Amino acid sequence: MLILPLMLAIPAPVVDDAEAGIRAAMESSAAGWSAGDMPRFLAVYADDAVFVTKDGVVRGKAAIAARYDKSYGTDATKRGTLLFRMMGFRRIDAAHQMLWARWILDYPGGKQSSGMTSLLFERQRGGWKILSDHSS
Repeated sequence: MLILPLMLAIPAPVVDDAEAGIRAAMESSAAGWSAGDMPRFLAVYADDAVFVTKDGVVRGKAAIAARYDKSYGTDATKRGTLLFRMMGFRRIDAAHQMLWARWILDYPGGKQSSGMTSLLFERQRGGWKILSDHSS
């Protein structure tokens, strides 16, 4: 009689792809900004996103787009090159994540500005989308 060892299928650890998906969305958004492609930059925002600014609350992706257009347009000297440095993630639930990051804008001529952002993401059909953006 031949006895074969019993091979138990051990499931691979479940890897939460939230961080990777959010990082990819943020990298694409930054690349869009830097290229002057505002639709690509804004693709990370949900249609009903809220953007909290020092001047108040901007509601909806269209209003957020109008605010950016008014402030920056497509002039590279105003827009600069955008980079996000991820500072931390926190899982809220299976469909929601928080991200804290530093945004950095490098302008022609060596000028740089930066600040912090806290972003609430929701996993939607089109990927991870920002529901709430509070940047300073």
